[in-house]
This record gives sequence, C-alpha cells and structure tokens, in this order.
Amino acid sequence: MKSLKVAICTLNSKYIHSSLAPWYLKAAIEANCPRNIVVSVLEGTINDDLSSIANEIIALNPDIIGFSCYIWNIIATKKLVRMLKDHINPIIVLGGPEVSFNPRETLESEPHIDFIISGEGEKPFSLLVSAICNQSDYTDIPGLCYKDKGKIYIKKPYFTTDTPPSPYNDEYFKKLNGRLAYLETSRGCPFSCAFCLSGNCGNVRFFDIERTKSEIIKLGNSGAKTIKLVDRTFNCNRKRAYELFKFIIENYGSAIPQGACFHFEIAGDLLDEQTIRLLSTAPAGLIQFEIGLQSLNPKTLEAIQRKTDICKLLGNIRKLLKPENIHIHIDLIAGLPFEDLQSFRKSFNTAFSLKPHMLQLGFLKLLHGSQMRENSEKYPCKFSPEPPYEVIETPWITHNELKLLHFTEDALDRLYNSGRFRRTLNYVLTETEKTPFDIFSEFGEYTANQTSSIALDDYIELVYNFFCEKYKLNNTVLRDVMACDRLATNASGSLPQVLRIKDPSLKQKIKAFERQTPQLKGVQRGYAYLYSQNRLVYADYKDKHPVTGEYQITKVEL
Repeated sequence: MKSLKVAICTLNSKYIHSSLAPWYLKAAIEANCPRNIVVSVLEGTINDDLSSIANEIIALNPDIIGFSCYIWNIIATKKLVRMLKDHINPIIVLGGPEVSFNPRETLESEPHIDFIISGEGEKPFSLLVSAICNQSDYTDIPGLCYKDKGKIYIKKPYFTTDTPPSPYNDEYFKKLNGRLAYLETSRGCPFSCAFCLSGNCGNVRFFDIERTKSEIIKLGNSGAKTIKLVDRTFNCNRKRAYELFKFIIENYGSAIPQGACFHFEIAGDLLDEQTIRLLSTAPAGLIQFEIGLQSLNPKTLEAIQRKTDICKLLGNIRKLLKPENIHIHIDLIAGLPFEDLQSFRKSFNTAFSLKPHMLQLGFLKLLHGSQMRENSEKYPCKFSPEPPYEVIETPWITHNELKLLHFTEDALDRLYNSGRFRRTLNYVLTETEKTPFDIFSEFGEYTANQTSSIALDDYIELVYNFFCEKYKLNNTVLRDVMACDRLATNASGSLPQVLRIKDPSLKQKIKAFERQTPQLKGVQRGYAYLYSQNRLVYADYKDKHPVTGEYQITKVEL
C-alpha cells in the first residue's frame, strides 16, 4: 500500500516560541489513521526566509499540507501557500483561530486553499486525512469547510468534550531545544468576554489530572526554562488549581529540576485565601502569573461582559506580590468601550500603584468570531482591516489619543518592564507631582520615533537628559540612582558615558576596598561612587534574583 505523506506547518512569532497545534494533529493522525501515513512537523517563524521554509516542505514532497493559522502568521502563511503552489500541487488545509470564524471569506479569496477546519482540529483533520488516504467521502466531517465545483460548503466550528491525545513525544522534545514549552490542561473558558474567542469554544473541560501531572514532570525535565500553561483561566476550578500548584511546589528540586518556571494565566479575583497561603510558600522564581485587569472602569467591564470583583482582584494581587516570590504580570487593554483617555489614565495609575513586575499595555484587536467584531452597532469601533485588526478609533478615544498610548507603551516597556530603571522611576515619582501615566506618556512623546534601533547607552542618555531638563531634578542624585540601576541590571560592570564622572581618586577607593573584600574568583564586579551620599556601591555578577532579574547592590562604608 502506497504511503501518504502529510506535512504540518506553523510559523511562530519568534524562534523562542514553540507550538502545540501541529504536534496535537500529528498525535491524532497516529492514533486514528491508517499506518501507511507519514507525518512531518515543520516549525518556522514569520521572520524566516519563506523561500527556505518552502524548500523544506517541497523536499518532503507531501500529499497534504496543514497550516495552523493565527493573527501573527496568517499573512506569511498565505504567501507561503502561494509559493508552494508554484512548485508542487498538494492538498492544502488551513486551521486555527484565524480561519475558524471566517472560512467562507478565506476560501473565496484564496484559490489555492482546498479545505478549512473550523474549530478544534484533531478529530476533523485525522478524519480528512483518512478519507483522502482511503479515497472515501469527507462531506460529513464536522467543522470541515471546502470548495466543490465552484460552490463553497461551510460548517459551524467543531468543539468536543473529548480529550485530545497527548502531543508530547521524543521528536517533540528533541525539536523543543530549550525554547518556551507550552502545556494545556483544559480547554474553553467560563467567561464570555466580548473581545475574546475563548468563550466561544464550548464549556470548560479539564484533562485528566494524572496525565497533567505526568506532563508537568516531562516538560519540567525537557530543558525548557519556562513552561507556559495555555489554559485561558487556569484557576477557574479552585480545587483543581490548588492541587496542581501544590504538586509543582512539592516536586520542585526533585522530580522537577531547579530553575524550571511555570507561567499561568489566572483570574486574580477567583483566588481564595487557602491558595494564596500555598503560593506564598513557592520557591522564588518557580511560578509566574499573568492576570488580566483589562480595565478598572466598571462600565467598560460591564460592556465587554467581563465579570470582575475589582476590590478583591486588587487585594489579591497585593497579597501575591507581598512575599516577593512570584513574578506578577498584569494586563490593560486600550480601546475598550466607554474607556476614554482619562478613564484609561485612571486604570493605568491604579494598576501601576500595585508595583507588578510587568504591566502590559495592549491594544484592542477585533478578532474574527468575537462579539465586538460581529456586533458593530453595540461596539462601534474603527479598526485596521489587516491582521491583527487593531482598533484605531472609538467613540470614546480618538486616533491621536491611541497614538499617544502607543508612545506610552514604548516608554513603559523600556523604562519599567525592562527592569532597568526601577530606582530611577521611584525617585522621579517621589520628587515630582507627576503620576505614572504622566511620566510614561510625556517621555514616550519625547522619544517618539527615536527608539526603534537605539543602543542602550544612548537610550540611558535620553532618559537622563529628559528627567534633568523636563522635571528639573537634582543632576547628582539622578545620576547616582541611574548608576545603581545600571549596576543592578547590566553585568558588564561599566557605566554609560553620560553617568561617568571623572574622579582620579575613585581607583584608590576601589583598591582600598578590595584589599578588605576581594572579588570572588571568576566573578565580574561593577562599581559606582554615589556622590550624593559619599559612598561606594558594587555588584557581583554571580546570581540574579529569580523574580526581579536584578543583581544585588551592596553599599560600602569607607
């Protein structure tokens, strides 16, 4: 019997990312299809040379090629399909969220695409591959959309209560090669946020907890530094989440090697006191949480159908941050209904006051299949027609205001989320009457269109000059604070030119100190003299803090 060759391809946004989708599909084919089917998985990135990826696929001479499609790769994927069709003539199948809710539009606009699988793909794709292999009828396959004799046939997205086969095998782990690993322990979401697709995927179903524990151990030992849980609301089942948090904490340092980190998306207001107490015992750096605030405007939350107890949410985030053992990442979304610039400014300042390790300022995207895209009367937003379909104006916020928020986002990422200017920002906030939003928006405007490829030392000079000139801060104190930030976050041990002060006596001070406290063998050390305090400080570049990523700064009494 002649073998059938199947290639499953996806284009990730960056090399560090991996994808579960093609491995799920491969596992489903191997579990459900005839044995004469050979499946190959190819992962590239949107930044790779598409002709090289095309040549890799062509070399396999596949009969069927499946592509996993998302907002970040759909344009590149369509280009790749056209390139392939110029050289070979396989059956082309698309699946994934970016084509699941607009299959007719995609089939009409892309003549080279033969099939689209709408919804979950494991069962429909394996049924389609079997049908092609056996030359049998495929018209009743759930979720399968296709063209036949000029007519397009559309089926509703397919969702099931079945648990998909495990995507993890020896080939997966070999190809993972230290990249981010992903783990799914449930599908669906209990919420129905109007901007999101997760609530469209049926009721939440949880995979077997013993399978989940086994996969946690496997991924923890895979060489991946971070294992990211893709469950949309990991803690929607409190009892189950508690059991898995406890399992990870108890096995860390034994079955789970030290240095592994698990990243979860959670609803902060669903945490109970028992779980918060448990999490306070986690080793530093073992757990990361991503918590979506989206907005703190009650009218906005009601409009997008997001049920949130704001007071409990903020209180729980503070409790999680207090032990300083868990990296906390919180999200805001600009462009939501009833959120004008002043309302967003208020949400931003409240979120910043929590002092999370990362505050992400995202922008609303109107995804195919989301309520906000489908109901333009209720949600009258102007958005880009090209992926990622970002909102460019609403009745509540103007195009120019959103442009300002993009400048603010750039400043926030570089000044705060980078971790490089934490002391500097604390000093500026203490010495001025500016709010956090004021600082980031004003600095973002000041540096607009100057930062795309700027060197770090040049950026530090921009920061220093801006705060000195705009806010009239004490030059010496600002320089000292920025020098401490530099030592704590840059293992070169050197200061940028703007922070250097010519001081012939500094070498003697350092030599005198090193006679008492010599450098550790093989460990780089950085020094700075704080002229506002008349003292020396140093950092040994050995161990970073597992949560903040900083090196310890030590002050010296001379």
